[in-house]
Amino acid sequence: MDDPVQAEAYAAADFDAAHSRIVDAFEACFPGAGLEGRVLDLGCGPGDISFRFAARYPACTVIGVDGSSAMIRLANRRRADDAVGERVRFVEGLLPGAPIPDGPYAAIVSNSLLHHLHRPEVLWQAIDAHADRGTCIYVADLRRPQDADTARRLVREYAADEPEILQRDFYNSLLAAFTPAEVEVQLAAAGLAGLSVEVISDRHLLVHGTR
Repeated sequence: MDDPVQAEAYAAADFDAAHSRIVDAFEACFPGAGLEGRVLDLGCGPGDISFRFAARYPACTVIGVDGSSAMIRLANRRRADDAVGERVRFVEGLLPGAPIPDGPYAAIVSNSLLHHLHRPEVLWQAIDAHADRGTCIYVADLRRPQDADTARRLVREYAADEPEILQRDFYNSLLAAFTPAEVEVQLAAAGLAGLSVEVISDRHLLVHGTR
């Protein structure tokens, strides 16, 4: 999403309920984690989830990484005004090769990055490289429906009120996403087979666990 119009449309969309559930579900996956230290948010987009983690866990600093300069500009614009902005930092870079600061990281999170990657292994390699023993790993993403007709139905059901550009992106993203079985193969190849893969909705899957 390097197109500024596309990035602005995404940032303006109403993800409040969905992103709140991301943070709530993380807490449910890791009850009592009491995160302290650094959290790494891979594919942070305009930073909404990064800010939510910083607000939920006041003993943490959050580093958001994204390959889109347009998204990073939007994230930094918000950072200047957000109450938790001083505990959030954004880094522009593509995987592999993004200038991710060294850990340790208490948690590594990612939402809706996997389906954007032509080489999905780069996400798991980045997690493997930056996770320490005990790091909480939480990756949520779309899951590919059984056919294009199902994808179109999901767009009508969940994005009918969004701008046409977001409806198009949602449809393409559904078709680009992976199935749970494919993700399990990816994890095994990356040496992360100990992580759990769950179907959490009619269009989402979740990978979670500790290193």
